[in-house]
Amino acid sequence: MSLSQRIYSLREIALRELESTASDRALEDWRVRYLARKGELAAVIGELGSVPGEEKKDAGRAANTVKAELQAAFEEAQQRLRATAPDEERVDVSLPGIPPMVGGLHITRQTLYDIEQIFATMGFTVFETREVETDEYNFQLLNLSPDHPARDMQDTFYISDTLLLRTHTSPGQIRAMRQYCPEPLRVILPGKCHRYEATSARAETMFYQVEGLAIGHGITLASLKGLFKAFANKFFGEGREVRFRGSYFPFTEPSVEVDITCYCMGKGCTLCKCTGWLEISGGGMVHPVVLENGGYDPDDVTGFAFGMGVERPALNRHDIDDIRRFYSNDLRFLQQFA
Repeated sequence: MSLSQRIYSLREIALRELESTASDRALEDWRVRYLARKGELAAVIGELGSVPGEEKKDAGRAANTVKAELQAAFEEAQQRLRATAPDEERVDVSLPGIPPMVGGLHITRQTLYDIEQIFATMGFTVFETREVETDEYNFQLLNLSPDHPARDMQDTFYISDTLLLRTHTSPGQIRAMRQYCPEPLRVILPGKCHRYEATSARAETMFYQVEGLAIGHGITLASLKGLFKAFANKFFGEGREVRFRGSYFPFTEPSVEVDITCYCMGKGCTLCKCTGWLEISGGGMVHPVVLENGGYDPDDVTGFAFGMGVERPALNRHDIDDIRRFYSNDLRFLQQFA
């Protein structure tokens, strides 16, 4: 059998098989078998180089004719399958596309933006710093020497002997002071913090903080108290009480903790441990040692600093009873605030 005869014989076999194809999958399999670059027709045509001259011409004409016929038959079969496909399988290209799902800001990010906006109206600017810090900035320059017992208050994720994930936004104080010194300073420093501790309804290993720092002449603890009373009125609305309790932080002296009335309004819940009060911030007057480390003269200027959580105010603002809901990736919860 000559090569031309083999080509025509292959055409007959392929056309008979094509008549029995009843699905897109079967039609694609047929195309791959006969018309693809490594299909049966291509394999036969590849033998043209080994046949004599006159027979090569006949085989070449046969190959071109059969290839065109099979291609036309394939396209005709495609149209036949499309015309007989069930309505639900047809694609109406004139229909509008399916709109993509539109996401929304996470409740933590929304709360952070609200806090930044409120402090912006009080003259504070945003100063962003690094999330991976050195032990020097995270502890030592904040009056926490390597053997200081207060380090035990913050269980730390260490990357190396000198690098760590910051446990608070306070190291940004030093960086801000060294950048702005000797000018007066009023900044907030938002960002993530990390502590290696047990999670609960009011504590997580990763959380957001907003650090606040103001340095200048005539700044007192009363300035900080007035700031928080104004913030509480704007963020939580009228009616929430604010109280200040004496506390201890190595980088402030004197130091206070700031509480607001819980959303349970004194009835008691797991979030406030049935006390009716929820701590939202800690701060005080910047310690003279910290001022010196930042480049300022503590005999010339004073300043206050505070560190405020973002999730806890959001808990109180939206009557949420567990901080772990923020990062549980439960869309039913998150979509309420999107």
